[in-house]
Amino acid sequence: MAKGVGAVGAVRHRATTMHVPVFLGEGQLDYRDRPIPEISAADDVLVQIEACGICGTDLNILAVPAAHKATPGIIIGHEGVGIVAELGPAVKGLQVGDRVVIANRLTCGKCAYCRRGLDNQCTDYQTIGTTIDGAFAPYLRAPARALWRIDPAVPRDDAALFEPLACAVGAVKRAPFQVGDNVAIIGAGPMGLLFALLYRALGAGKVILLDVAPYRLHFAEEIGMDAAIDVTRVDAPAEVKQLTGLGADIVVDAVGNQIDQAIRLARRGGQVILFGLRAHDNPPVNQYTITRYDLTLHGAFVGLHPFAQTIQLLESRRVQPSILVTHRLPLAELARGVELMRTQQAMKVLIEM
Repeated sequence: MAKGVGAVGAVRHRATTMHVPVFLGEGQLDYRDRPIPEISAADDVLVQIEACGICGTDLNILAVPAAHKATPGIIIGHEGVGIVAELGPAVKGLQVGDRVVIANRLTCGKCAYCRRGLDNQCTDYQTIGTTIDGAFAPYLRAPARALWRIDPAVPRDDAALFEPLACAVGAVKRAPFQVGDNVAIIGAGPMGLLFALLYRALGAGKVILLDVAPYRLHFAEEIGMDAAIDVTRVDAPAEVKQLTGLGADIVVDAVGNQIDQAIRLARRGGQVILFGLRAHDNPPVNQYTITRYDLTLHGAFVGLHPFAQTIQLLESRRVQPSILVTHRLPLAELARGVELMRTQQAMKVLIEM
């Protein structure tokens, strides 16, 4: 078995346990001592985690009642960046000391959808931070296929947001885009703003955010978006049409239950990306408008093979998602970070190890 060497390896061997927040179910976290994971499979990698972002999925896992399932007894968290500390004997392409980010969805490669190349629709997958131990911990053990090497010159806080940025990258490529297209994004939370940063980098004409939360709308304006519309105060489709002339060329629903609003924001012949997930919402759909105005709707779930592109984008520095980070907290204050995001006192919180 290959062992870590140098400074990282030395840190590894000074301790045998780590004090981590364990998800107990029903919104409960309890800090417990757990053994530092050991290499147990030939393709395992032990990663010393530097930081991990709090995701909307984590908020949903910790909601009461839960809005996203997770296995009780695990460590949650998946937006992690860290340093390779140890390698299994079969691992290739990584070395001790490499900085890596996490692609948390572990697909089986064998089911009918994986064999068709649609691994985002795998029917027998595991997820780091949801079904198996995640990255709100000083150390994470993960199979090598879940890890992507990233240039250490990329700032830690940008690298930590690799996974949510990859989801947006995967969704953006679903809808045809031309330089100068006007884009309306429903939901000015972290995911909506990642879409906004991407479209701005791609050369969108106008990037318009829509939300109900003053904090989020103000944040969107502060980072330079073209317009931030409070949908509780104005007729949003009329406002978007006034800003764009015809309506948005591309509309993104980053919330998950705004299909009717998205349809009304799009120009005739426009594109709608349905990205957000709200499993229990079932809003009505105006099919007449879709057909009559020749709209194209795209369902986009986590993205299909977006990881290499996302690494290149982060290394180019043309998109710097760390602009969304408002708070950095120690692991002991994970629950506080969750509450800050839930109450919209923070945009994005990073947990530092």
